[in-house]
Amino acid sequence: MKTEFKTWVIAVDGYSSTGKSTVAKLIAARLGLTYIDTGAMYRVVTLEALRRGLIVEGQVDRAGLQSCLKDIRIGFKYNTALERYETYLNGEYVEDQIRGMEVSEQVSVIAAIDFVRIFLVEQQRAMGRKESVIMDGRDIGSVVFPDADVKFFMTASEKIRAERRYRELIEKGETVSFEEVEANIRKRDYIDSHRAVSPLKQPEDAIVVDNSNMTVEEEIEFMLRKIEEIRQKSTEN
Repeated sequence: MKTEFKTWVIAVDGYSSTGKSTVAKLIAARLGLTYIDTGAMYRVVTLEALRRGLIVEGQVDRAGLQSCLKDIRIGFKYNTALERYETYLNGEYVEDQIRGMEVSEQVSVIAAIDFVRIFLVEQQRAMGRKESVIMDGRDIGSVVFPDADVKFFMTASEKIRAERRYRELIEKGETVSFEEVEANIRKRDYIDSHRAVSPLKQPEDAIVVDNSNMTVEEEIEFMLRKIEEIRQKSTEN
């Protein structure tokens, strides 16, 4: 199903490991929208900071990080063979590297830094002004696009999110315990919700999607119905 949109922005926010990227990509494909993974953008910055030795024992060399931002070019390409969007850093494929535990352990720390958020939010807004997009992250509906046409907020129980993330990492061949993954989920929730700049919070006008006991297809069908309802109302006004 493809629907004509006139420069619409659909925001998908929520906690880590709620499957935001999965459903946003599938909805983008069904509606013919451009998908933008803002979480991947923060992961790319984190990866570059790690590569440059700018994160040592959880402490960030802020001056060094700010200096290197100008050298970071983030790109997304659609892999037609695998039918998925993939992330690139300065032309290098980094999709697998940014999803590992090393980056996951530090991404919330990097994402809490004010100048990093300013740098990436500017890019995200520029992307959303060019064409209709579905964008997932932590602060899309609250900060990046507070006037987004549709806002979703994804949530699920902590245990279920940890189980999903653990299975994902094991399937990728990473050596990690469930306890480590659960602790990482809990840590990221706290940092994301308590950071001074653009904390994770549910926008008042967001549609809440608790997918603890939903299949991916059930989520997508629910969200597509809501999008169509809002689109129809907008055309009537």
